[in-house]
Amino acid sequence: MGIPLPPYYLTLFLLLFISFNNVGHRNLVFADDALIEAQCHNAEVPETCIKCVKSDPRSQSADKVGIAAIIITCLSNKATTLINNMTTLASGARDKNLKVALRGCEKGFYYTKTNLIAATNRLKGKEYDQTNLLVKQALEEEFVCKMKVEALRFNFPSSVTFDMGVYEELSTAVMRIVDRFV
Repeated sequence: MGIPLPPYYLTLFLLLFISFNNVGHRNLVFADDALIEAQCHNAEVPETCIKCVKSDPRSQSADKVGIAAIIITCLSNKATTLINNMTTLASGARDKNLKVALRGCEKGFYYTKTNLIAATNRLKGKEYDQTNLLVKQALEEEFVCKMKVEALRFNFPSSVTFDMGVYEELSTAVMRIVDRFV
């Protein structure tokens, strides 16, 4: 018969097998990196686009449309962050007009998330003009928010300004990527 091995030896063997088996796939990741960089190259800030795409595990097997879908997911996540930011700022606002404006921003970012879900569906359906229209409408909500709040002479905290900047950069990136599909 054979020598019985403790279960942890089997686990160790499987882990070693899996890690050695994945070593040969590094070229595939480099090819994916090249596609990601090529798609993000025309963005105003390619680094933001690349960071977003690489943060998603789907990027390793994504084609051009998949990369655009990942960026829309990043936009949706950033919209969630901005909703939370607006909720926090509104709850702490003492000025009634500012509170109303911030609540309006919060609602606008909820609307944005709906548009981004629809944009993803249009993208999957190869309706690229509609995809960009929906992303553009979502971006307009952010601009309207910023305009209304700044009109009240309120300056967003730097972290919120940063998040809004990333939101704008990703919106522009995905619209430029999708423009090249047509």
